[in-house]
Amino acid sequence: MLRRESTNTNGQVRTHNAALGGLDVLRHEHFSAVATEVVRPVETERSSLYARRAKRAFDITLAVLLLPLIGPIILLLWAITRRDGAPGFFGHQRVGQNGRMFRCWKIRTMVHDAEKRLEECLNNCPEAASEWALYQKLSDDPRVTSMGKFLRRTSLDELPQIWNVLRGDMSFVGPRPVTLQELDRYGPHKSIYLSLRPGITGLWQVDGRTNGCYDERLRMDRAYASKLCFSVDMQLILRTARVVVQPTGR
Repeated sequence: MLRRESTNTNGQVRTHNAALGGLDVLRHEHFSAVATEVVRPVETERSSLYARRAKRAFDITLAVLLLPLIGPIILLLWAITRRDGAPGFFGHQRVGQNGRMFRCWKIRTMVHDAEKRLEECLNNCPEAASEWALYQKLSDDPRVTSMGKFLRRTSLDELPQIWNVLRGDMSFVGPRPVTLQELDRYGPHKSIYLSLRPGITGLWQVDGRTNGCYDERLRMDRAYASKLCFSVDMQLILRTARVVVQPTGR
């Protein structure tokens, strides 16, 4: 993997990863404001062709190849999860490309009264409320079942999203799917998210899911949109495999 380094105006060292087509990754846990300036929407003829046609063809081909392997695993996890009497699958409304709403499918990882437990937790624990406001996630989520913790730690709960890929709701690589409420946090940059199909994996899912706040998530979406091409997608898919092997649980 070829790398070159340079120093920005704040004295931070940037690593330029040739495998990501020159995508700048600051050697920090969080992107700085400089990253926002570095990343500019750049659409070459080649990347435009991939985004419009080849990316969708790649998604369908990969989904068809993986389905015979993933399908039995999904059915097994569904059967195990529904032993408590609640549904094995969970679908939640998400915003797709061009603002089209779709139901994003997962193996259920939460208890049946999840919303009530979340409300109680946020009302009774200021630390949890602050964490939720920043990340829209909780490191110690009272809604998640024991089985759900394993599924999230290994990202196996997201396997049913291969159905969303086949339907055209999602891509294998793209921004993490958001709700309408979350989309409002993108502010004037909503068009960046809406221009792409949400992804099962992506730059934020690989690099930002452990510690990333929403500002960092937006910058990562901008970075991906500016460098969208087949080599970037393949790199992120391969890096996702490593994340699954060395899971974070976030």
